[in-house]
Amino acid sequence: MSPDFIVSLGQRALEMAILLAMPVLAATFFVGLIVSIFQAATQIQEMTLAYIPKIVAAMITIFLLGGWMMGKLVDFTKEIFVNVPIWIR
Repeated sequence: MSPDFIVSLGQRALEMAILLAMPVLAATFFVGLIVSIFQAATQIQEMTLAYIPKIVAAMITIFLLGGWMMGKLVDFTKEIFVNVPIWIR
């Protein structure tokens, strides 16, 4: 295995991690933004008010997209394990 191959494999792994994390991060970002705008408009400065909606948004996103996320992760893992004997040669 060449150093270029290791770098490309690491790059693919990072791309997969970003792809899998993006839906949850985006959902919690937008919910946090909406809650922050609501807090600024109503002048409610409760710090814990932002956490509950973010947690709920993350749970709903994982519930809705968890099967897709798991499928992508399993496919990537299968590809890695299937190709290991080829890469070792």
